[in-house]
Amino acid sequence: MTTDELLAVLRLQGAPKIGDVTIKKLIAHCGNAQAVFEEKRNNLLKIDGIGTQALKGLYDGEHQEAAEQEYEYIKKNHIGFSYFMDADYPGYLKHCIDSPVLLYKRGNINLDNRKLISLVGTRKITSYGTAFCEKFIEDIAPLNPIIVSGFAYGVDITAQKAAVKHGLQTIGCLAHGLNQMYPKVHEKYVQDVEKNGGFFTEFRSTSNPDRENFLKRNRIIAGMSEVTVVIESAEKGGSLVTADIANSYNRDVFAVPGRAQDKYSSGCNNLIKQQKAHMLTSAADLVYLLGWDIAEKETKTIQKQLFVELEPTEQSIYDYLQKNGKQLLDSVALECKLPVFKVSSTLLNMEMKGVIRPLPGKLYEAI
Repeated sequence: MTTDELLAVLRLQGAPKIGDVTIKKLIAHCGNAQAVFEEKRNNLLKIDGIGTQALKGLYDGEHQEAAEQEYEYIKKNHIGFSYFMDADYPGYLKHCIDSPVLLYKRGNINLDNRKLISLVGTRKITSYGTAFCEKFIEDIAPLNPIIVSGFAYGVDITAQKAAVKHGLQTIGCLAHGLNQMYPKVHEKYVQDVEKNGGFFTEFRSTSNPDRENFLKRNRIIAGMSEVTVVIESAEKGGSLVTADIANSYNRDVFAVPGRAQDKYSSGCNNLIKQQKAHMLTSAADLVYLLGWDIAEKETKTIQKQLFVELEPTEQSIYDYLQKNGKQLLDSVALECKLPVFKVSSTLLNMEMKGVIRPLPGKLYEAI
């Protein structure tokens, strides 16, 4: 992208009353960002959805000056960027109508691997959520996915630290400019993240981590990934907004179930109950439902790690299902010489552990 074109894009972004959808319409009509400012105002008003309010302030010299200042910051600090029409722009995000026209970036981001997973959840992660998050990333690591999150407290930083630990690329989507880091306490993780991925943001160096920015940031997290996983969430929270956005983009959403009385499982349980998310009890669930290719050796690695804590009754049922394939509950009870009520409750426990999965027709199979 030429300097003049980048300046024109920055100028469009800085104009009030114009969002990403409108900017894309203007660029599509005129051919490029520079041409927007060369086109006659009356011709721009003929574009569907473009009114006088949208164009108000477009030609204000103040925005030109702000664009020049941001360009100097980008140049001075060697800030990278991805334009929505360029090949290096996140592929999944490109298909979202409201995706950012321009993303600023830092680090060593490589999006050639298309298995992108967003992990989100409460900032007040529990020991249960931490253990599940770390185990999930350990188990999914053989697939070498890219782990995307928001670099915030709780689930975000837990996921990104686990990704670094297992040598996975991880991307933090920020709600502010790249001239700062929020929360400040996470600055100690920046270097590791940049070595193993990096950061994306749509916000300029003059932007602070304001509340509304986090909501805008959530659409990037949901949009750039193939699948969004909610680890833990209270009944209301930003991660549920991210899940809703992912659903609106027709992306798969998974949620980790928890006990009904646990505050930070209620949001996930509701997503599952309302059929807004698949239940996630293990990495194998996600691999199976998405149909991701995985080598036999890697499958065994994931499975081996899943059934090390089975009780004797669970082990007996698992061995039977593994040997005989899909089976009805009554058949399991009969062959394992257990009462039906005992098998029913045991199967539920095993499903929560992620070693078996229920199928249509009241069938069960070992993972």
